[in-house]
Amino acid sequence: MSLTAFTFARGGSKGLPGKNIRLLAGKPLIGWAIEQALGVAEIGRVVVSTDDPEIAEVAKHFGAEVPFLRPEHLASDTAPEWDAWRHALSFLERREGQLPDPFISVPATSPLRLPEDIAACLAQYNRGDADMVVAVTEAHRNPWFNLLKKQADGTVAPANAPVGAVVRRQDAPAVYDMTTIAYVANPRHVLENRGVFSGRVRAVEVPVERSIDIDTPLDFEIAEFLMNKHLVAT
Repeated sequence: MSLTAFTFARGGSKGLPGKNIRLLAGKPLIGWAIEQALGVAEIGRVVVSTDDPEIAEVAKHFGAEVPFLRPEHLASDTAPEWDAWRHALSFLERREGQLPDPFISVPATSPLRLPEDIAACLAQYNRGDADMVVAVTEAHRNPWFNLLKKQADGTVAPANAPVGAVVRRQDAPAVYDMTTIAYVANPRHVLENRGVFSGRVRAVEVPVERSIDIDTPLDFEIAEFLMNKHLVAT
């Protein structure tokens, strides 16, 4: 049985207006996500959750289904995306009589990922010992070495105090940045809990060059530079 993936793309981005349908290397941002999800052998369809009719039309052009428009209260700046996940799952359960299992989210904001990154998250989930799988990359900043806090007397000190002396970044405990490449989860975990780490979570590590999350104009410029570089190389 083929699986269903979701892409969640609201229309009201303030950091980068029109972000989800802005052209990146000649293709709308959401188009990259839909094509990458459909590039995974196990995934047979992509359902897009959006409040924006223009995003909906672009998503359909790239082969996604848009069976509903997201309610306005789930598309505000303050609305947790987790609630949009729950809304989409509940909608399909009511309409189709069963939950998409597993739940797979492929965000529009990570256009440099490859289908194999999504497939790796799915394979990790299929091992059966996690409520959710996320994709991570080695952190750019280590809280035991690079991050500082200002003290009452105006001096600065490490934000976290490690056990023992840490004089090189390599000596600090390994930490990771969580990316927006993909999330794979038990749908009941999503419906019955309130956050990613409310259950048992495992991670798949991906290369940093595929992990950029577009939120600002600078992020977009970096992503477009890397995407064009990749397209030229291939």
